Amino acid sequence: MEPKYAALRRAVDETAAVDAHAHNLVAVAAASSFPFLRCFSEADGDALAFAPHSLSFKRSLKDIAELYNCEASLDKVEEFRKAQGLPSISSKCFQAANISAILMDDGIEFDRMLELESHKEFVPTVGRVLRIEWLAETIINDDSFSGSSWTLDSFTETFLSKLKSVANEIVGLKSIAAYRSGLDIDPCVSKTDAEDGLRKELAGRRPFRITNKSLIDYLFTCSLEIAVQFHLPMQIHTGFGDKDLDLRKCNPLHLRGVLEDERFAKCQLVLLHASYPFSKEASYLASVYSQVYLDFGLAIPKLSVQGMTSSLKELLELAPIKKVMFSTDGYAFPETYYLGARRARDVVYRVLSAACEDGDLSIQEAIDAVEDIFRRNALDLYKLNVANGSIHRKTTIIDSRISTSCVEQEVLFVRIVWNDASGQHRCRVVPAGRFYEIAKNKGVGLTFASMGMTSFCDGPADGTNLTGVGEIRLMPDMSTILRLPWSRREEMVMADMQIRPGEAWEYCPRYALRKVTKVLLDEFNVTMKAGFENEFYLRRKLVSEGHEHWVPYDNSSYCSTSSFDGASSILQEVYSSLEEADIVVEQLHAEAGKGQFEVALKYVLCTLAADNLIYAREIIKSVARKHKLIATFLPKPDLNDIGSGSHVHLSLWKNDQNVFMGSNEYNYYGMSNVGEQFLAGVYHHLPSILAFTAPHPNSYDRIQPNTWSGAYLCWGKENREAPLRTACPPGVPLDMVSNFEIKSFDGCANPHLGLAAIVAAGIDGLRRGLKLPEPIESNPADYASKLKRLPQDLLESVESLAADKTLHELIGDKLITAIIAIRKAEIDHYSKNPGAFGDLIHRY
Repeated sequence: MEPKYAALRRAVDETAAVDAHAHNLVAVAAASSFPFLRCFSEADGDALAFAPHSLSFKRSLKDIAELYNCEASLDKVEEFRKAQGLPSISSKCFQAANISAILMDDGIEFDRMLELESHKEFVPTVGRVLRIEWLAETIINDDSFSGSSWTLDSFTETFLSKLKSVANEIVGLKSIAAYRSGLDIDPCVSKTDAEDGLRKELAGRRPFRITNKSLIDYLFTCSLEIAVQFHLPMQIHTGFGDKDLDLRKCNPLHLRGVLEDERFAKCQLVLLHASYPFSKEASYLASVYSQVYLDFGLAIPKLSVQGMTSSLKELLELAPIKKVMFSTDGYAFPETYYLGARRARDVVYRVLSAACEDGDLSIQEAIDAVEDIFRRNALDLYKLNVANGSIHRKTTIIDSRISTSCVEQEVLFVRIVWNDASGQHRCRVVPAGRFYEIAKNKGVGLTFASMGMTSFCDGPADGTNLTGVGEIRLMPDMSTILRLPWSRREEMVMADMQIRPGEAWEYCPRYALRKVTKVLLDEFNVTMKAGFENEFYLRRKLVSEGHEHWVPYDNSSYCSTSSFDGASSILQEVYSSLEEADIVVEQLHAEAGKGQFEVALKYVLCTLAADNLIYAREIIKSVARKHKLIATFLPKPDLNDIGSGSHVHLSLWKNDQNVFMGSNEYNYYGMSNVGEQFLAGVYHHLPSILAFTAPHPNSYDRIQPNTWSGAYLCWGKENREAPLRTACPPGVPLDMVSNFEIKSFDGCANPHLGLAAIVAAGIDGLRRGLKLPEPIESNPADYASKLKRLPQDLLESVESLAADKTLHELIGDKLITAIIAIRKAEIDHYSKNPGAFGDLIHRY
């Protein structure tokens, strides 16, 4: 492994995978009727005897022996598994596989097969995929029905009734039409032909096994209609399998008739097994049909290493990464799950690292692809939710930690959230049914004017060039979907702004941050991580003489134990809600203001940190509201009290190593050369950056000398009066620093835009090799005559930004123009209406 791909390798190994297609285990005692040799091959009968001479067998046997720490022989492996028993070897295999959820087709019948729920002993979550041919055969083989009494209408009515009765208890459907009559399915098959097919089937001997093409095509078409109605994906066996199928009829190109049928245009079809040996054909279909998705289970691990690599490469030649999914196609033996997961991780790493070498992907894009392939694509496609490390589909997944009698109520609403250029949180709310049917993939419309609004008016500011003419799409980023801890029948999801699906809008804050971080990565192979400190005031309502006042929650002091004790129940709920959102809290304490508190978040990749900050603010404000309080992040809600900041700690990383920190080769006050140049860029552009990070006239009431808010243009090591502070937290050598803090960042800032400005400034520092001045090691106010003041009002920051060509170039002229116009409108309004500041506690 090349060192530069260490982060990619780590992502591949550590991502908890969603196994999107697998089958039931069998008890070890059943080995005599289902030989362990079947673990390695799709062959049966006499052909199975040749399996040990295949490349995949020899490799897989060594993989299993290594896991079991035994001799690499079939006899020794079988001896070990019999001695250990199913629970022990299953735990070992699933733990090594790092599988967090299995979507299981239980329609294949093995001797002594375990029930679906029994698999919850080995993985946190199990969901069911219903095989339609199994359901049809279960019906016609039911002894309570006489075969001669069936008509197509009565059979169809029973089939559809049973299908609908379980539709809300499954995650998808599956068809093995390829095994029976091939994939050349006629979606317009006549009822006459289907009726004739049913009669021919019933004329045979029990147990009936449906093979008539007309009947299978009819059942497939009826099932697709149910899939569309209940928003269920349909998995389809394609490509190779055991000798029961005719491989010539398993080419997915035969599905063209179904794919062109408008009735099923919204039904998501998953082509299983990489469609091997038709992987190129499958890739083509996924690239030109929006409803086609790909799953590479079985091809991995059943092929040779070169075969697996070639097959996955072929899938990715044309298919969007967002449509390619991992599965093990595990069955009968827990080792099949382990082999599928282990080899999938190796092959995905080989293919993605090669794509980086070829220039198709950056390393960060490859890391994102790992999350998509192993987890996110399945979560999105099968409508699974992620919360607190567990996975659950609304009322459809069997979860080992949630009994079926206490499954949470169905989601009613989904909030599609964005943060505008004035830093205000906004959302469009879509009923859950419509969201998952339409808005999830197509987004919702939003006027251009939305990114021109101010804190005092829900209309575009003059000069933004944004009006009510024109519309964008708010496209949900399903990786951010969250069940609201304080409102269990709602979810929220962050949105990207796109001019049309797939094309980013240049005013989108999330896109602006992604754009500059890509430049940082592409030019310097560096990423930035960020951790925010959230300062906020809690206020309670007091009604006096008919007037409503919001007064401090308490009057205690900095880090007061009694203050924390008084708010402990609120902060406990905040902490639990943040934990459920996978947002890590590092510290909480009472701050120096009356009723002021701080919640400090762990540093993460800056794009995620910005999303997390928005969610953290939402959680804190909503929990406070639940307790009949308001939480406000306004920088200076009381001009006679301490201000609130959203200080951000920033560090630079390359190949999973902190490269902001100095070393024996280069140590400038604890910083590396890269760290110094990046920080020098931020220092040089700080007056312009303030137009993003301190974006409101009220922000400058906070940024004052002797208030730990950073009023002078300077930097210092562990100097909390400096706007830029390099930090040496516990565990870091005293002559080193691991990160730097920007004090001049507050709760009115859009975090994506604020971080984008910082990254852009850092890029300029790296490009030009900028150097820092000497640090200030005491209170900057003592050097007031020598140091330059940072902008003392918003107008000064705006003027700096207007003249800053670097930020214009990297962030974009149009977005900068809109931001400047919004800031000028804020300046004008609040200079004329100073009393209007009082209402802002309800907006920030």
